[in-house]
Amino acid sequence: MGKDREKLLKKYCFDGSGHFSIKDAPTDETELCHDKDEALRQMEENDKQMDRLQAKLYAAKKEGVIFLFQAMDAAGKDGTIRSVLSCLSPHGVHEAAFKAPSSEEKAHDFLWRIEKEVPAKGEIAIFNRSQYEDVLIAKVKKLYLTEAHADRIDTDKVIEDRYKDIRHFEHYLYRNSIRTVKIFLHVSKEEQARRFLSRIEEPKKNWKFSESDWEERGYWDKYQEAFEDAINKTSTPESPWYVVPADHKWYMRYVVSEILCNTLVDMDPHYPEVTKERLGKFEQLKESIEEELK
Repeated sequence: MGKDREKLLKKYCFDGSGHFSIKDAPTDETELCHDKDEALRQMEENDKQMDRLQAKLYAAKKEGVIFLFQAMDAAGKDGTIRSVLSCLSPHGVHEAAFKAPSSEEKAHDFLWRIEKEVPAKGEIAIFNRSQYEDVLIAKVKKLYLTEAHADRIDTDKVIEDRYKDIRHFEHYLYRNSIRTVKIFLHVSKEEQARRFLSRIEEPKKNWKFSESDWEERGYWDKYQEAFEDAINKTSTPESPWYVVPADHKWYMRYVVSEILCNTLVDMDPHYPEVTKERLGKFEQLKESIEEELK
């Protein structure tokens, strides 16, 4: 990534050093790249670089990374994940989709189901939704009030405590060689309505739409507030949030591609060095193999 582009990309990054205002965050700009064809060409170059870096990451097994996606309905999460991350090898990569928790998951602490999906060193995990559901929908709908809990728990402090738990959890992972890169695909209310309409009008998209999607839209302002609070309460230098304009799908995917590629470049993985002793054994094995092939 060029220095100018890297500098521009920082405008979407929130690391806790300043206040994030969701109403001031753009949804429809294309500042990093104004040309769609150029964006596609750059994404192809990013794909090649990410493929090379992932191979080194998997071989080195020194560090892992979580690419975490959150968004309002119809922002384009699934399509972006497919488009941007299809270049990665299935080896050492897995996606985890966190929907409404099951009865078993509810019986445990809220991070229990997340912990099971944390990647090993050398691996990449893609989180389609995440632990942040427990400070987004859980906050908006006040789901924590109906969850079983010890009598000593102060329900007025549940969400604030979860912000702390999430920060500490991500810091713990970072200290144990697992990075967390958090991406919020920021779509406007008007664009969401257009995409809902498209899902109704186009038969091939009907399956994507449900009445509950429209009902959730009634909580738009509360969700916007919940996202703003979550980003402000959990942004840190080691686990930043990226707020990506999502009204133009091509631009959103381009920016996400840049974020992911830049992260892997910063991780700078290398293939393990082979010791002289092992190289010496290779020579012996080479002779044996050559002898067998005669």
